[in-house]
Amino acid sequence: MVTLNVYNRQGDSVGTVDVDPAEFGGEINKQLLHEVVLMYLANQRAGTHSTKRRGEVAGSTKKLFRQKGTGNARVGTKRTNKRRGGGTAKGPKPRDYEYHLPKKAVRAATRMAILSKLQDNEAIILEDFATNEVKTKPVAAMLKALKIDRTCLLTTAELDRNLYLSARNIEGVKVLPAAELNAYTVLKQKRLVMTRSALEKLRKGNKPDQIAAK
Repeated sequence: MVTLNVYNRQGDSVGTVDVDPAEFGGEINKQLLHEVVLMYLANQRAGTHSTKRRGEVAGSTKKLFRQKGTGNARVGTKRTNKRRGGGTAKGPKPRDYEYHLPKKAVRAATRMAILSKLQDNEAIILEDFATNEVKTKPVAAMLKALKIDRTCLLTTAELDRNLYLSARNIEGVKVLPAAELNAYTVLKQKRLVMTRSALEKLRKGNKPDQIAAK
C-alpha cells in the first residue's frame, strides 16, 4: 500500500490517501514502458528527411572519358555518388515512422507510469485547484508553495479550460485531464500533480485512453 499526503493550494498537508498498487497493475514492466515510449517518439517524427540520388542531381549523364586508352581508372557519369556534387548512395527518403502497439499494452503502460510516480514519491495529490478565472499568477504561486521547480504534469478529473489557459505559458508545465494521460507524457514530466478527484477517477477503472502521438 502506498500512502500519499494530500495538499491544499497553499502547500499545507490536509490528510492522506492510501493507494493499492494493484489498482495500477501491481508491478512495473520496464521493457513495456520502454517500447511504448519509443512508439510515441516514433509517431512524433515528421519523416520529411530526403537526399538526392544519382538520378536526381544536376549534371550530364555522359561518360566523362572513354573506357580504355587514357591510363586512368574507368569512370562513369559525374552524378555518381563517388564524386563531389554527385548523388547520395542509399540516403534517407521521406517515410512514415508511425506504428502502434496493442491498445491493452498501451493502457497497461500508462497505469505502470502512474504507479512509478506514486512509488518514487514524484506524485503530489491536491485537494483541488479549480479556478474560475484565467490568471497565471495563482497557478505559479501554487507550484511554488508545493516546492515544484521542475517540469510537472497537472492532471484534473475533467478538462479544466481555465487551468489550461492559466498554466500554458509557465515553462515546463503541462495540463491534461485524466482521460488523456499516456505513458510518455507521464514519464517525461518530473512531477505528477493530480487532484484527489482525478486520482479517484483513475482508481475506479476509468483507464486513460491512448491519445494520438502524431
